[in-house]
Amino acid sequence: MPWQNQSGGPWGGGGGGQGPWGGRGGGSPPPDLEEMLRRSQDKLKSIIPGGGSTGKFIPLILVVVAGLWLVTGFYRVQPDEQGIELVFGKWNEKKMEQGLHWNWPSPIGSVFTPKVTRSNRVEIGYRGGPEGARRGGAIRDVNEESVMLTSDENIVELQFTVLWKIKDAGEFLFNIREPEATVKVAAESVMREIVGQTNFDQVVTIGREEIERRADTLLESVLDSYHAGIQVEAIQLQKSDPPADVIDAFNDVQRARQDKSRLQNEAQAYANSIVPEARGQAEQITRAAEADRERLLKEAEGEAKRFNSVYEAYRTAPDVTRRRMYLEALGDVLGSAQKVIIDKKSGGPGVVPYLPLPELQKRAPASSPQPADGSTGSTSATDSSKQGASQSTNEVRK
Repeated sequence: MPWQNQSGGPWGGGGGGQGPWGGRGGGSPPPDLEEMLRRSQDKLKSIIPGGGSTGKFIPLILVVVAGLWLVTGFYRVQPDEQGIELVFGKWNEKKMEQGLHWNWPSPIGSVFTPKVTRSNRVEIGYRGGPEGARRGGAIRDVNEESVMLTSDENIVELQFTVLWKIKDAGEFLFNIREPEATVKVAAESVMREIVGQTNFDQVVTIGREEIERRADTLLESVLDSYHAGIQVEAIQLQKSDPPADVIDAFNDVQRARQDKSRLQNEAQAYANSIVPEARGQAEQITRAAEADRERLLKEAEGEAKRFNSVYEAYRTAPDVTRRRMYLEALGDVLGSAQKVIIDKKSGGPGVVPYLPLPELQKRAPASSPQPADGSTGSTSATDSSKQGASQSTNEVRK
């Protein structure tokens, strides 16, 4: 053997080298294994009562080992978990809730305790969401997942996130093989179907919330048809834009639409301000016309009543009524005219001096100031009044 070689072995060279069991060179043999086993048996017999008769303790040893094996079947289910027990690889259709439970230990039974309250996320159309950004990583676009076709045959880039959790641990473990890949493929298929039924403007502008709602409902129904045991918490659209090659043209269109909306709002505001004003003016004219009509009707009714009263008086005393009407008409005519009295019998030019007392009375306070004592002014005004009255009396007499 190699360690008996006198010329040296792997643990030393020459005849005086160190052997593998601490002996010096010279070909020292290894220890005898049979001797070691015999000594171990002797020590075990000295420990066991009865002088080494171990046959009767075999059942006790087996019972102890079986008890220890059965104790290993106890397990604990945490508040955020569900326990799934298997016996010979078969599920007993029970979902164990929080607490301490027991199942047959391995290799007869086994237990799975998946987390049922933890929220999982699947990114479609991109990689490296909030978690990657927090770690300093960049967000990478995945065009083969994000590029979709709308109902009006336009291309849109859509990136979204699916948040899901386990609803039924048994169905989740045994009905689908790769849960995350299943959710990803189903969500992408559902989103393509919804985008294919929606026009381009709604996808990139006002229809984002409706798309999220429809996708959530449809994806949940698809996973339920698979009996996947998965509950969809939310679908969040991260990006919904036209392709980068046409983004500038799309922005121009959006600005034009905003200008159109602004002009429409301004026109509507102007209409809202001018129409009530025109309606108010029309109402004002209508009210004035109605008031004019009422006034004319009342005046006509008054004239008719006056005519009837004059007619009744005329029938009673025609001469008196005729003279009174003549004098009233003459008073109306001469009341606003300049009065010039001509006397052909006088030897002069025939024009009789006339003093317009009413006009003098109107202009007296403004033209002639009152004296300090008040005596001279009043005397002259009284004399003028007397002179005008006497002249008027003479004229009437003539």
